[in-house]
Amino acid sequence: MTYPAVRWDKTVNAATIALSSTAGERSSLTVKDKQGDVVAILDFSAGGELLEIELLVADEQLPRPLRDQG
Repeated sequence: MTYPAVRWDKTVNAATIALSSTAGERSSLTVKDKQGDVVAILDFSAGGELLEIELLVADEQLPRPLRDQG
């Protein structure tokens, strides 16, 4: 797989941006909007490397060039 890799599932309006692939334990950090709704999840390796970003409102959050590719 070539990184970054973007996958957008339009049926659930979520996109994943994979930045790296590291086997092993991961930890996640949620990102909330002003209303308290989770809008993104960041996945990190045990060493703190950012591995993946999941966007939960992808039609608004993905940069236009990436939306236009889908």
